[in-house]
Amino acid sequence: MAKKVTKILKLQIPGGKAVPGQALGPVLGGAGIQIGEFVKRFNDETKDRVGEIVPTVVEIYEDRSYHMTYKTEPASNLILKVLGQEKGSGKPNSAKIGSITKAQVKQIAEKKMPDLNANDIDGAMKIISGTARSMGVDIKG
Repeated sequence: MAKKVTKILKLQIPGGKAVPGQALGPVLGGAGIQIGEFVKRFNDETKDRVGEIVPTVVEIYEDRSYHMTYKTEPASNLILKVLGQEKGSGKPNSAKIGSITKAQVKQIAEKKMPDLNANDIDGAMKIISGTARSMGVDIKG
């Protein structure tokens, strides 16, 4: 018989660098997960993704066991990495932070495709383009 899920947590944690501190402690403790064990397992499983934010979905079962699913890095972070910027524009319509090409948009869309709600690469590119525009990034050619 399948285990019953009692809680689902959606977390964004730096890959390979989770620490049992302010951000994770209360969330995991409230869900009944041993924080030290979670941090060790997360860091071991994401050591190849150091330097990126890893969106993680944690399904917690009745017996307090859990299953972690890792997603691809957020589209906004991928766009900022391409541009070499720290953050997006506070006024995206008037203050632009840079521009990316359609080829770069396609590259990001291909990497993000498993986590996007798109039927094909063109739909994924539209989603990434919208994210870029909302950050103050122009799309060229």
